[in-house]
Amino acid sequence: MTETLNRAMRLLGQRDHSETELRRKLAAQDVSEEDVEQAIAYCHEHNWLDDRRFAERYLVMRSQKGYGVQRIQQELGMKGIARDLILGAFASSDIDWSALAKQTAHRKFGQTLPQEWKEKAKVQRFLLYRGFFQEEIYAVFSNLSD
Repeated sequence: MTETLNRAMRLLGQRDHSETELRRKLAAQDVSEEDVEQAIAYCHEHNWLDDRRFAERYLVMRSQKGYGVQRIQQELGMKGIARDLILGAFASSDIDWSALAKQTAHRKFGQTLPQEWKEKAKVQRFLLYRGFFQEEIYAVFSNLSD
């Protein structure tokens, strides 16, 4: 168990992990399921492992890199975060997603966004890929004077 716990502490020392991620990484080693469970429980007891905190920090980190709600929700789900924790993290955030979409578009395509429909479609596809909703993308083009 001590070897498994040391590995868990090393992993959590590098960056936050969700419980599912940590469990998967620990189980990938040749250790018993009981050792993994004990290490996970120990990390929970010492507040080193908290899916709510992980979701909130992940949301902030990914939004700062220019990703939208849909993409971040999908990534959190893939990391094993429960749906209610994901929704709670978004509810407690005060991010203006329309402004973030505009900022992301300007960062990628420059301050003057294209007027031609082919180039506009390119920007829209990029923002959709980044996880922004259609309404947020329309808001980027609604006030081009900003």
